[in-house]
Amino acid sequence: MMDGKRRFHELDNEVKKEFYTRDPMSNVIYTSNFDLYVDKSADWRDTLYCLMAPHSLHPQELPATCRDIMMEYKEQMMRLGHKLLELMSEGLELNLNHLKDMDCGEGLAILCHYYPACPQPELTMGTTNHSDNDFITILLQDQIGGLQILHQDQWVDVHPVPGALVINLGDLMQLITNDKFKSVEHRVLANRRGPRVSVASFFSTFHLPLPKLYGPIKELLSEENPPKYRETTVRDYVIYFLSKGLDGTSALPHYKL
Repeated sequence: MMDGKRRFHELDNEVKKEFYTRDPMSNVIYTSNFDLYVDKSADWRDTLYCLMAPHSLHPQELPATCRDIMMEYKEQMMRLGHKLLELMSEGLELNLNHLKDMDCGEGLAILCHYYPACPQPELTMGTTNHSDNDFITILLQDQIGGLQILHQDQWVDVHPVPGALVINLGDLMQLITNDKFKSVEHRVLANRRGPRVSVASFFSTFHLPLPKLYGPIKELLSEENPPKYRETTVRDYVIYFLSKGLDGTSALPHYKL
């Protein structure tokens, strides 16, 4: 998977520009910064975005360098994502299928990030600090390093472990669990070493104009634990997130009661 993504990003620009678009509703997008015209600065990375579920795209829509492995990887991620949702439902003392029945695992977008070696890493970021706008994210990263999470107001390195995946909880998971589960603020440092390659699998249905509202799960609420967030559709949450850009602040306060 990593080799296929690296091969795509190292193709000639004339080949890659076939996939370039700034339309966030496209199935396959090659771009640099989705918030290029919103944020005050650009991050040091390129991204290949592929919308893989709930409606499967045709394999011919994907770059030839990673087409076959992407289709296989999607199947593996869907299985793993659904298993994680079962475990989280159990951890919340809910029915094993509760989060799956809420369609938290229906949509899947795979983002393949490529961080070139940066000659002056102190002047930029690989990815500005943010939390994800989905339910869960499954991250595969290479051995270059640079990923950090914010823990007790300190940035902590997430050192790569061969064969391991990193699981991030997103804002929508924090919203529906009423802060029982917390989304993870994280960032990626620019690096003189490189390129760094990572593959992030985002579980969200934001591409679909679904009217379904998501708010704190009623079974988790009580007089001592009233709802902390107002309801929203997945698409409305993501549209607000995208309009705000990666500015180092969370989108969740906008939905606080």
